[in-house]
Amino acid sequence: MDFLGIDVPVKHVPELDPGFIPMGKFFSAFLADAKQPLDIAVERAGGEVAVYHTFIHGTAEFAGADRYYADRLVKFLLWCMGGFKVYIAGSEEIYEYISAAYRKGGSREFDADFMANVYERPFEVVRCDAVPAEYSNPQSVGRHLDGCRIGFDAGGSDRKVSAVIDGESVFSEEVVWYPKVTEDPDYHYEGIVSALKSAAEHMPRVDAVGVSSAGIYINNRTMVASLFLKVPPELFDAKVKDIYIRAVRDTFGDIPVVVANDGDVSALAGAMSLGENNILGIAMGTSEAVGYVDENGAVTGWLNELAFAPVDANPEAMADEWSGDIGCGVKYFSQDGVIKLAPRAGIELKEDDAPAQKLKAVQALMEAGDSRAEAVYRSIGVYLGHTLAFYHTFYGLKYVLLLGRVMSGKGGDIILDTCKAVLADEYPEAASAIVPTLPDEKARRVGQSVAAASLPALG
Repeated sequence: MDFLGIDVPVKHVPELDPGFIPMGKFFSAFLADAKQPLDIAVERAGGEVAVYHTFIHGTAEFAGADRYYADRLVKFLLWCMGGFKVYIAGSEEIYEYISAAYRKGGSREFDADFMANVYERPFEVVRCDAVPAEYSNPQSVGRHLDGCRIGFDAGGSDRKVSAVIDGESVFSEEVVWYPKVTEDPDYHYEGIVSALKSAAEHMPRVDAVGVSSAGIYINNRTMVASLFLKVPPELFDAKVKDIYIRAVRDTFGDIPVVVANDGDVSALAGAMSLGENNILGIAMGTSEAVGYVDENGAVTGWLNELAFAPVDANPEAMADEWSGDIGCGVKYFSQDGVIKLAPRAGIELKEDDAPAQKLKAVQALMEAGDSRAEAVYRSIGVYLGHTLAFYHTFYGLKYVLLLGRVMSGKGGDIILDTCKAVLADEYPEAASAIVPTLPDEKARRVGQSVAAASLPALG
């Protein structure tokens, strides 16, 4: 298929989404004849810098393709690695285009504002003769099982807590709560404290607390999190940014506490159960939650918010309601992806049903062997095969742990089998390096809250 003058060869196309253009395929085809060097770097907290060396065409004929490629690449780097400053060297034209996109009123104003809030720094695009040197400081977290620990897993519909003594869970509790629709942050604080106290009753003492929570956390502080969606901005700064730190300190005093993104904790749980590293965890549920444990067993500090990273170059791709951008992961690897494809397969969903109910309706058809539901899951499997190869170019991952409601049941098996077939046929080199897998019983026994309990080191 031709896109912006670039011939993009794709053998496997989702049967319910024939317009899908895998972003990785477009990148590869674009770079085949690109000769002008372009260097991009993103800077995030702690002076960490990620550098990406690439090329553009630098000709009038491919000016549109150059701009599109740079736009998608910068967007992917920001949501994958995070950053408040983008450095561009090698092209004045690309610098001007990206700078305009990320200023007020530009096409990427949402992304710029988001990153500025996360890192509490003004967002900048900087032109330079040479980008800064790469610098990263991965942190080895987790796998600490000594002592008496609490693991707290904060979900959007329930909260889970475990009391763990020397690696063995002696108590677990799951409580329904409503954090996403509650404005008063004291509700959240009291729920957290209640869970901590409940677990503490089952141990002689509490040595450390680990927290797994959806959102972005820097130095254990809440920067952005859907759990606190309704909390007014002035209360967010005053009572939410340090909510987990306060809850632990007020309850147990000055003991070690680590707060991590739930995607990273999922990847950590997979690493602990498999006894391996270099794992990307992808949870396909309400959204696409992603975490990564590198080849040394460390958490990188990258955002890994791939729900908002582009995966589809189709100009007619569905828009994400939150950011307004199109072709991003949330519409392919979550319940939104199932709901998007179901009508195309001829499945009528009840308009008034909640998204989770619509997913359950498709899952029920899948369990009954409905061929229309099978087409939905095959299409997601094609999406996934192409996209894992694309992710591999940034992460160099080995294992991919596939989690979440979308991956449950027979549908998950179809997604996995189709994904492997696409990888083997279109990306043989990546296929030999990537091991996509579903969690086994051992992985389930490790569990999210137990992995969370292992986050802090003692002493």
